[in-house]
Amino acid sequence: MQIRLYTGQDLDRMLQIWLEGSKQAHDFIEGSYWESNLQAMKEEYIPMSQSYVLEAEGSVQGFVSMVDDYLAALFVAPDQQGRGYGKLLLDYVKERQEKINLKVYQDNGSAVRFYEKNGFIVTAELADEQTSAKEFAMSWEARR
Repeated sequence: MQIRLYTGQDLDRMLQIWLEGSKQAHDFIEGSYWESNLQAMKEEYIPMSQSYVLEAEGSVQGFVSMVDDYLAALFVAPDQQGRGYGKLLLDYVKERQEKINLKVYQDNGSAVRFYEKNGFIVTAELADEQTSAKEFAMSWEARR
């Protein structure tokens, strides 16, 4: 198993993981919303971020994307969840950051608990402009 900077060859697998993971974790949002954002993920969001992939069993099983100190994405293939890959990816970026901010849907309880368990605190309650779903802004700071 290794975590490394993503390459263009990883992009299709990353998009597959993102789409499957988004639909699974956010079943309170219409699946067509995620499908309509696939092109933007491919052409805008992933290229503008610093993304790392976790490779295990010969293929990419998850990824994390940072834009400065903002955690823009953290996804593990749905059939690979529960193996600690999400924590490995999060720890990887925490080692390289002084501070991390993120937004998470309030209805995604497992993600909220995951981030709280990993030292993030809720700093604000918001509403996503595109979906109107309630979100938490969360933050983590390194203890140095």
